[in-house]
Amino acid sequence: MRSGNPALNAKAFERFDVYEQSSTMTIEGTATKTAILLAVVVTAAWFTWNQSLQQNPIAGPLMFGGAIVGFITAFVTIFKKQWAPITAPVYAAAEGLFLGGISAIFEAGYPGIAVQAMGLTFGTLFGLLLAYRTGLIRATENFKLGVFAATSGIFLLYLVNFIMSFFSGGIPHIHQSGTVGIGFSLFVVVIASLNLVLDFDFIEEGAARGAPKYMEWYGAFGLLVTLVWLYLEILRLLAKLRGRD
Repeated sequence: MRSGNPALNAKAFERFDVYEQSSTMTIEGTATKTAILLAVVVTAAWFTWNQSLQQNPIAGPLMFGGAIVGFITAFVTIFKKQWAPITAPVYAAAEGLFLGGISAIFEAGYPGIAVQAMGLTFGTLFGLLLAYRTGLIRATENFKLGVFAATSGIFLLYLVNFIMSFFSGGIPHIHQSGTVGIGFSLFVVVIASLNLVLDFDFIEEGAARGAPKYMEWYGAFGLLVTLVWLYLEILRLLAKLRGRD
């Protein structure tokens, strides 16, 4: 099984022993953990958001600190999956602090954009979940391979852009509000959205294989990683569209 999300891949299910039914991963349990993590994200984001609106100087350190802690915690969780019941909530809180701050920055330039981005993110989540559960979208091997390749290409492009930013300001056009920039952001939003389908498939397969209970937290963590990425890309796309007005 492939997943464009580095947190969710086939190796996550290797070397599992046989577990009792009561101690294995379930779809319902993963959904509950996902709801908990989302609540943590929203609460932390709301705090940083308010600090930013009040122009409290602590808002900046909270935002950047959250980004750093979230990045580190994500890698720890990927390599130590059994720690997910602890690290996943920490990741959610850290990312919430970051998202609240970055959302406030975008909101200052484009009023109402944060609510729009949040609505589109959750709308995409529930829309694709419905499509997946009803069989309208299936995570076939070709589908997984295509999404995986596109996701890898996007992150490689972002890496090249990050390196180039130290010398020439990054790759031209893709971050601007022109046709190329908007087209690029739209493509990235589509690929980020399709990664949700792979996340659903990962969770379903984990439950079917009888993965240990802590994998509910890990599956919820992986889904949250995709949602954070999707929200940021939608925020960026909306900013570009609003920038053309």
